[in-house]
Amino acid sequence: MTTLSSSKEATPGSVLYEDKIAPACHWSLRMRKGTTLKLIDDEGGANVGMLFYNPENMLEKYNAPDTLKGQHTFKLTKGNCLYSDMGRVFCSIVEDSVGWHETVCGNATKEIVKDKWGEKTYQEHHNGWNQNGHNSFLVELAKYGLGKKDMAANLNLFSAVGVDDEGNLQYLENNSKAGDSIELRFEMDTLVLLHTCPHPLSTADEYPRKPVTYQIIQAEEVADDDYCMNFRDENGRALKNNEIYHLGGCCHD
Repeated sequence: MTTLSSSKEATPGSVLYEDKIAPACHWSLRMRKGTTLKLIDDEGGANVGMLFYNPENMLEKYNAPDTLKGQHTFKLTKGNCLYSDMGRVFCSIVEDSVGWHETVCGNATKEIVKDKWGEKTYQEHHNGWNQNGHNSFLVELAKYGLGKKDMAANLNLFSAVGVDDEGNLQYLENNSKAGDSIELRFEMDTLVLLHTCPHPLSTADEYPRKPVTYQIIQAEEVADDDYCMNFRDENGRALKNNEIYHLGGCCHD
């Protein structure tokens, strides 16, 4: 796990930390309120599975249904907030060059990966093995005393799905291009779990191996005319719940 150190002296927009997540890997880090996580698709065609938890109360986690229905959308892009299951906002999408990120398809499992691309074990292929998103999250969850029961429907950043005439979800190829990025401004301290394993509906002939660069950036102060806060009335109400939470109160919306 990477923990962000104090950023009191940093100016807004300053890059506080930068690193690369290799293909088919998993990672976790604690983001502080008032910082931004920028993810960059280095080569195009990346998929970043992501989950959020409250490090002070690990029962509070990302809620995909509330995130979508509260903002009247099926896709995520600039302006959308990512809700917890306690009516608060983990983070807001303040910039996005992609335009569509999905949060309904979940993870590829070991069985899905084996059926699509065959089985490659770590013992035989080392860093070239075929990891899957489901087990990657379980490994990261175990670091914090969590397990399968604590899993939630995850984000798949940089990936998009469409619907055919019969209502079946279809993976949209080339949704993200090399250099595309998304920026998440964190509205509360958040434990972030992520992996760079393939999307479960990927139609790639070979197991996709796409690296992603991440930057931790000092965020601007949230102003009254903030785009994300005013994007939907529900966002403003949820961010008010954050205010109460940070004052030491609670909310029961």
